[in-house]
Amino acid sequence: QVRLVESGGGLVQAGGSLRLSCAASGLTFNNYDMGWFRQAPGKEREFVAAISWSGGSTVYAASVKGRFTISRDNAKNTEYLEMNTLKPGDTAVYYCAARSRLRMDIQYDYWGQGTQVTVSS
Repeated sequence: QVRLVESGGGLVQAGGSLRLSCAASGLTFNNYDMGWFRQAPGKEREFVAAISWSGGSTVYAASVKGRFTISRDNAKNTEYLEMNTLKPGDTAVYYCAARSRLRMDIQYDYWGQGTQVTVSS
């Protein structure tokens, strides 16, 4: 059974930082690209960042580029999202997701349950 468990969310003031973690189990972690998505109240879920199975390639949404850093530790089956200079607009539930590196499309195979990030002004 595949499980992705996010942690590290919380309440932070604008300009502050948080580090999210996503612990994976039940899959061969280094066979999966990993991503972070977020969903704010009343809005569609949106892409935040992704990292390749090896960690050698990353991509970011324009809204977070330069402020957020995605990383992974394959020895620990964990991915991370370091979030700096947080803004109220970053408030959302953040989800991690796993995508087989063999896929030819951009769909993700597994999703976590989400962790709430709230940025106060």
